[in-house]
Amino acid sequence: MMRDRESSDEEDDRQNLIQHPKSPLRSAFQIHDVKDRFPLGCRFNFTSGKRYFLAIILPVLVIVLYFTTDIKNLFQTTVTSIKYDGSVNSMRESELRALYLLRKQQVGLFKLWNNTLVNDTSSTDLLSQISLNKQIQQVLLSSHELGNLLIESDNSTDPSFGGLGRCRKVDRDMSKRKTVEWKPRSNKYLFAICVSGQMSNHLICLEKHMFFAALLNRVLVIPSSKVDYEFKRVLDVEHINKCLGREVIVTYEEFAERRKSHLHIDKFICYFSQPQPCFMDEERVKKLKSLGGSMNKLETAWDEDVKKPKKRTVQDVVEKFSTDDDVIAIGDVFFADVEKDWVMQPGGPISHKCKTLIEPSRLIMLTAQRFVQTFLGDNFIALHFRRHGFLKFCNAKKPSCFYPVPQAADCINRVIERANSPVIYLSTDAAESETGLLQSLVVFNGKTVPLVTRPARNSNEKWDALLYRHGLEGDSQVEAMLDKTICAMASVFIGSSGSTFTDDILRLRKDWGSASLCDEYLCQGELPNFIADDE
Repeated sequence: MMRDRESSDEEDDRQNLIQHPKSPLRSAFQIHDVKDRFPLGCRFNFTSGKRYFLAIILPVLVIVLYFTTDIKNLFQTTVTSIKYDGSVNSMRESELRALYLLRKQQVGLFKLWNNTLVNDTSSTDLLSQISLNKQIQQVLLSSHELGNLLIESDNSTDPSFGGLGRCRKVDRDMSKRKTVEWKPRSNKYLFAICVSGQMSNHLICLEKHMFFAALLNRVLVIPSSKVDYEFKRVLDVEHINKCLGREVIVTYEEFAERRKSHLHIDKFICYFSQPQPCFMDEERVKKLKSLGGSMNKLETAWDEDVKKPKKRTVQDVVEKFSTDDDVIAIGDVFFADVEKDWVMQPGGPISHKCKTLIEPSRLIMLTAQRFVQTFLGDNFIALHFRRHGFLKFCNAKKPSCFYPVPQAADCINRVIERANSPVIYLSTDAAESETGLLQSLVVFNGKTVPLVTRPARNSNEKWDALLYRHGLEGDSQVEAMLDKTICAMASVFIGSSGSTFTDDILRLRKDWGSASLCDEYLCQGELPNFIADDE
């Protein structure tokens, strides 16, 4: 009987749902209908109960799923991948093309960042654009396979993590300069005497003599090439006078022309008394006298040892070297320790309207620019790799500054990684056996980074034509100054600790505003991994 009842109920339901489509459907939630079918006292039918239970619970499940699952995206993704595969591929190609262009823009932005001074107000705006560029790249990468992994590993060009941003230019900060006005009396002269070391030492000595001349209100006389280097071939002497707007420096020839009748040094004062006054031996005294002038006996300003120079002030110099004599000479001041903070600041200690007073001649500057345009481009590292005579010199110091070639290459490779430069300009006196080994070990991203040196003259190349036309080709001092100039123009500079050649390059970079946060001495902070015994 139960079976018949169940069958009958099912048939009735089918009739209600199927056989009478034109009659209005009754809701499962109409309780009065349920009461009509199941009068009180009737036993509950489990089959129909299941059906009504499902009718109630299914909508609830759908609602729960709707709020906990993104059904729309789930189905749309499936359909799109099947139906519009061609469009997806086209979109992916467009995204990759956009990523390529953003990467290209990023490199350009970082080049601008590298050439922006650290405290420049425009650097904040530039950094925000770099950040925006990176965010757009991240959005595009996030939809690609391994996108998140690439985003996490891509900090090499982020200024906050390192990479290119770490090698931007150093702010010169000229606002806090301590300077002295150089207003010489026209008939009072200071004869510069520089005798220690090579050309770089003499240039540093000459710079300090300029400071002394400014303090003593005297015109500085550059030494004759008969007793010193031919400075006029490598320096722009007129540039110094133009920077101050008055005559503050003259060549020895100009000085001699003005004082034909009286080429006499009235007072010759030695800054250093030990190991010998002014470093002047009899041979050098004879050379000075051979110029046709005369000089009084050497006298010392104070007891001062070259190996232990004392810190001196402006007041000390004025007090000890001031005199009413027309022409005075001051002995070699290369080792003098006078107001180092003034002397070492960007632009030097003298008030002027140029970036620097002592700089290469115009011919050397133009030749350096032409070399860079021909061989290097705007993004290169310069390396001063001092080797000749440096082994003994460095090992006498504690610690030593002479590094085995493989260790030097490792240090250079680390700088390349930070600077991301494609080429290195090599200024060196090393033998080919050393430079050849170094070249084989300087590698970035699995590729050898070229070490470029100045080639021998070739008439087909025009970068050095100016030197050739003016008879300066082959002059060792001109070539040395050309090397310094190229190094001073580099994006990043690696120097040799203890070398005045390197020191002069650092001075130019600081004064020109080309100094980088990545500039350093070779293997700075490291000890050589092998040091030979003393003799």
